[in-house]
Amino acid sequence: MDNEFDTRSDLMIFGALGDLARRKLFPALYQLERSGLLARESRVLALARKNIDTEEARSLLATHLQDRIADAELDSEALARLVGRVEYQRIDFSEPSHYEGLNGWRDGSSNALIVYMATPPSLYGVIARNLRDSACCTRKTRVVVEKPIGHDLETSRIINDQLADVYREDQIFRIDHYLGKETVQNLIALRFANNFFASQWDQNHISHVEITVAESVGIEGRWGYFDKAGQIRDMIQNHLLQLLCLIAMDPPADLSADSIRDEKVKVLKALKPITPDLMETHLVRGQYAAGSSLGQSVPGYLDEEGADRNSTTETFVALKVEIENWRWAGVPFYIRTGKRLPEKLSQIIIHFKPAPHYIFDPDQKHLANNKLIIRLQPDEGMTLQILTKDQGLDKGMRLRRGPLELTFSEAFGADRTPDAYERLLWEVMKGSQYLFVRRDEVEHAWRWVDRLITTWSDHDPYPKRYASGTWGPVASIAMITRDGRSWYEDA
Repeated sequence: MDNEFDTRSDLMIFGALGDLARRKLFPALYQLERSGLLARESRVLALARKNIDTEEARSLLATHLQDRIADAELDSEALARLVGRVEYQRIDFSEPSHYEGLNGWRDGSSNALIVYMATPPSLYGVIARNLRDSACCTRKTRVVVEKPIGHDLETSRIINDQLADVYREDQIFRIDHYLGKETVQNLIALRFANNFFASQWDQNHISHVEITVAESVGIEGRWGYFDKAGQIRDMIQNHLLQLLCLIAMDPPADLSADSIRDEKVKVLKALKPITPDLMETHLVRGQYAAGSSLGQSVPGYLDEEGADRNSTTETFVALKVEIENWRWAGVPFYIRTGKRLPEKLSQIIIHFKPAPHYIFDPDQKHLANNKLIIRLQPDEGMTLQILTKDQGLDKGMRLRRGPLELTFSEAFGADRTPDAYERLLWEVMKGSQYLFVRRDEVEHAWRWVDRLITTWSDHDPYPKRYASGTWGPVASIAMITRDGRSWYEDA
């Protein structure tokens, strides 16, 4: 237990029988329980519409966790302890009278109250108002909400205003689960604890940056949600722009939440708009067609169950992003994300410029730049590609490229890498905001994305088709090739 923080918590989970709670929240709570991090006094109140009692809810939870947790990590005693903490109440989120019983559950508790809204964002304001009107909230209440918040800048402001009517900004924890990943957090340490990198992290030494977040799956039955959002709202607006900010931001004054978030906002403000004259060279939108994924035939996006065959929603986006400040002038950030790509992969590649004068074999000049590869999934870690002399008396000064490898699971002897939600829930329990997103970050990201969506809607609303199991439209390869570069897997 971290003695620096009082982590005793009463956790109310709204939407406790939904997909997010079942897949992420309760498995994360189980792992915290198993690790001995949940305070003995902590409790969980599961809130949902289903008309069941606590014993039925506990039985459902136990069965689900037994099915979801790997056999090697399943501890029957830890499972029993977690399930024993859980109580259930049926609730209609929109009915104020249903909130009156929540105070009874809190009576006599000195634990911090955490309200987790695992619901559609349209319900955030409703839940917040009803909690306030039932006098269930205090000035110490912490509320956790999921991104993306809203569909655009306007709806984002509406939802944030609704939350701000009840909670102060320092009470609101906006989750972007990518920020809970071990490697993402290590970006801060890598950049600012190692002068070897800190002194090289600018336009003088870096030629370009790649950020790829690829999924091998399709929409997984989420047509109703995904078709309204598309890949840019679902992935670019939050996850990839957050990664870009952590790579590009200037050193913060300290490790406090606001110092880090201040620097991220500066990056978002400096993003160069992709105007109509840049559409052909800076943006590619795609939509997957039928093909093969992981050895099996799969349908195209327009052939998925419940699909609108006239949909122009993109399932792939590639962008050339430029940051208009001193540090990154002239350094393009190539970012891409898509569904039905060849593999599930999230990685960042920093391409360093070659030495100013090359003295080795001219035929090997294409090798003469170092790369830092930061893997977020599936195997979290980092690889620095360097050049060394090839071994052997007959090789002369022939060069070979080789890795300096850091795989977290091997380097630190860990049996498992904690899931992002374990870290994020633990930080909420500590009351620490540094892995969460501030309101102005959300709004600056939406402002840039909204302008981009408006531009492409007016310019070319139809995405390019690509076969499932490939790396997206050919135009995304042309986008980077036009600059004399290639995506990492094509190099």
